[in-house]
Amino acid sequence: MLELPDIFLQRTKDILGNELYDFVDALHKETPVSLRKNPDKSAAIAGNENVEWCDNGIYLPQRTVFTLDPDFHAGAYYIQEASSMFLEQAIKQHCQNKDKIIALDLCAAPGGKSTHLLSLLPENSLLVANDVIRSRAKILYENVLKWGNSNVTVTSNDPKHFSSLNGFFDLILVDAPCSGEGMFRKNNNALKEWSVDNVKLCAERQRRILADIWNALKPDGLLVYCTCTYNVAENEENMKWLISNFDADSLHIKTKSEWEISENLIPEVFSYRFYPHKTKGEGFCLSLMHKNGDKVRFSERKENRNQKNIPKNLDFVRRYLIDSQKYNFNIDNNAVKALKSEFSNEINFISKRLRCLSSGITLGTLKGNDFVPSHALALSVDLNTEEFPEINIDKHSALKFLHKDNIRFDCKTVGYNLVCYNNNALGWVKNIGNRTNNLYPQEWRILMDV
Repeated sequence: MLELPDIFLQRTKDILGNELYDFVDALHKETPVSLRKNPDKSAAIAGNENVEWCDNGIYLPQRTVFTLDPDFHAGAYYIQEASSMFLEQAIKQHCQNKDKIIALDLCAAPGGKSTHLLSLLPENSLLVANDVIRSRAKILYENVLKWGNSNVTVTSNDPKHFSSLNGFFDLILVDAPCSGEGMFRKNNNALKEWSVDNVKLCAERQRRILADIWNALKPDGLLVYCTCTYNVAENEENMKWLISNFDADSLHIKTKSEWEISENLIPEVFSYRFYPHKTKGEGFCLSLMHKNGDKVRFSERKENRNQKNIPKNLDFVRRYLIDSQKYNFNIDNNAVKALKSEFSNEINFISKRLRCLSSGITLGTLKGNDFVPSHALALSVDLNTEEFPEINIDKHSALKFLHKDNIRFDCKTVGYNLVCYNNNALGWVKNIGNRTNNLYPQEWRILMDV
């Protein structure tokens, strides 16, 4: 049984009234399990109930051991709480007429909303996925890489570092660090750490974050603000503060009555709240803000990073990508990289100002006379699979591969072979004749028994 603090119950009753009893009862029920499918990959999912506000979101009848599903490691889906998938409605309803968006997911780890944005934004958009904590940013990088899109840069910076990027972003998502009231039944530590003082500290920190990044948002740009908490101080009051101190408006998002989303606790702010006794998901609150002012355009000045174009003898790597004419290719510390030509200026610009962990696609590395294809290339949705021999394996062999066992594969071609399961690439093996070397990244391998 959850022992909810009396002051939390009183504050929540001020919001819910007599619904409080249904709310408390819901907190003692099993947490729903949901995931979001990658529209660019295939996955066999044992679920038949859709998340109504997300086209690729589905509920599972029960929790499974995702570590033992090769499709999970291939980036065919992302385990994500259903309420937070409501981000899709904000993007679809307010970004559908835009053909090029530069977006920032500021507090992005572990990557649920970043991978969602990569599936929602117009094709010729650029996403900067950021997390200030370096260890979390590495997890973010892994999940973004598995998703397979090339139009993303992963960074690890404090929010204040973005303030100098004047008017750079069309869209900023702030999934703000919060007191976690919406995670009580899922995360017992959130309940243990909750206090009125902590709520106040979170609200103050959230305002500092918003102030730090506001200058980086273009006039006429959009800011999505969300938390996994219920109190007004961390949600509507922060948006009211933003309206009062900056030139911003709150935007409406259309919903359907059957979704049972609670709306608008205060007149000045459109807010969308998810309660576990009404919607099938955890606690969540989202608001969409518009920055007023005259439109500005990012300066098109050139940024020189002293990178070398690939020499003629490496020109073959262009064949490894579909629509390779859309990319610029270069070498950086023996790594051969491909960046979308359309965003090369923007990527170079932020690379000089932010701590970037990755940009575009790393195709592989040069080792003497050998070119070693990267794991990022294997998982990329832009990989030209016709350039590599494929080995299609069953689930048992796939788990052995992900465990990084050196098992014998039936390779018909000497050299690098692409290992696939359920039409999804898992990584590379190198056939050297008498054996095959497993090239799955050591730091990503499955540690549990398979």
